[in-house]
Amino acid sequence: MISVKNVTLAYGKRVLFEEVNLNFTKGNCYGVIGANGAGKSTFLKILSGEIDPNKGSIEITPGERMAVLKQNHFEFDEYTVLNTVLKGHKKLWEVMQERDRIYALADFTEEDGIRAGELEAEFGEMGGYTSDSDAASLLSSLGVSESYHQSLMKDIPSNLKVRVLLAQALFGNPDILLMDEPTNGLDIETISWLENFLADYENIVLVVSHDRHFLDAVCTHVADVDRQKIKIFTGNYTFWYESSTLMARQLNDKNKKVEDKRQALLDFIARFSANASKSRQATARKKALEKLTIEEIEPSNRKYPGIIFQPLREVGNQILNVENLNKSVDGRKLFDKVSFSINKGDKIAFVSKDPLAVTHFFDIITNNEKADGGKFEWGTTINRAYLPVENMEFFTNGLSLMEWLRQYVPAHVTDADEPFLRGFLGKMLFSGDEIFKKTNVLSGGEKVRCMISRMMLQNPN
Repeated sequence: MISVKNVTLAYGKRVLFEEVNLNFTKGNCYGVIGANGAGKSTFLKILSGEIDPNKGSIEITPGERMAVLKQNHFEFDEYTVLNTVLKGHKKLWEVMQERDRIYALADFTEEDGIRAGELEAEFGEMGGYTSDSDAASLLSSLGVSESYHQSLMKDIPSNLKVRVLLAQALFGNPDILLMDEPTNGLDIETISWLENFLADYENIVLVVSHDRHFLDAVCTHVADVDRQKIKIFTGNYTFWYESSTLMARQLNDKNKKVEDKRQALLDFIARFSANASKSRQATARKKALEKLTIEEIEPSNRKYPGIIFQPLREVGNQILNVENLNKSVDGRKLFDKVSFSINKGDKIAFVSKDPLAVTHFFDIITNNEKADGGKFEWGTTINRAYLPVENMEFFTNGLSLMEWLRQYVPAHVTDADEPFLRGFLGKMLFSGDEIFKKTNVLSGGEKVRCMISRMMLQNPN
């Protein structure tokens, strides 16, 4: 169990958490949700000990092992892929290193022999004799082929590093698993594998994710970070969202009888608890929902953005033609002989085992990069907007949000005054004095909201 006791954290005048008290218990997966900049990632760092709170403490049941999904892709550059995974079990790795050191001694004393025996016993208890094959199996399940297992981390493709770090976190069945955005950089098949893995995981999991489908598949509870507090709710993300929305509507409906409102909530709970699959997490969620009382459902204070695209003109019949497009990076073929046409009304999803292939393809068709061969042509009526995966280059100059957005006012807009720009920022939840915030202090999510404001401003079709 993890107990959070009276945790408070502030940076200057900005209070992230105030007197937070929580318990996270075995057998549950908690989806940590909240607005951009609310402190979700910071909370995981407090739990892992990476950040100390100003006040309060974190208590973990003695003997329990915590694993954290690492975010630094260069931390293990000089280790092999397999050893990087093994390092996820710190105690096992330390025993392995001491054991190997003793066996390598030229003068092996009786004392060394006794110590080696103790280490062998520890090694066996921790599953050391199957650790290599267990680590290799995890890597293969996550799409890292055996040919990479003995390569140094610095020598493998960047899209595989996140998978190795994920295998490192999962290795050795930790008692507590902390994961910040674990699906980033994974293809659909690997996300599905991770969903199934976590759905049957028997220990404590805390996961920060913006993928509601992923949260719905794995979570038994939602930990909502809002207004300096964190509150745990039973059920997955969709249950939390729909129940809190229903409760807000019930409170606003003055004409409906109290008993009718109560029955509507009871019916809602019953419908969700009946929908559980046969996974261990879903069964646990079903049991928790069956015990839930109406009093535990609360209306949400959350505000949601308004993403509204208003095209300057209607598209013609020709949207995009692509002929024999191909691209390689560092000698690796990303795609070849790609040909297709997009017609009016089409909505197309691009999927790939290699996310890099999709990124480069989109960079090419938006004229941000050159193809190695082939051609593409947009229709003459097209006015496009693009949301790239990486947006760092857009936020290097430290402008205020107002000044930043003003740079992207299109030529057809003749009167981009403050109220006009505030409207686009306001739709993405930047209000009041927030529009004077500097772009170089924005969180990752806030930057994406700025990029969507920029897209709406283009009036794309």
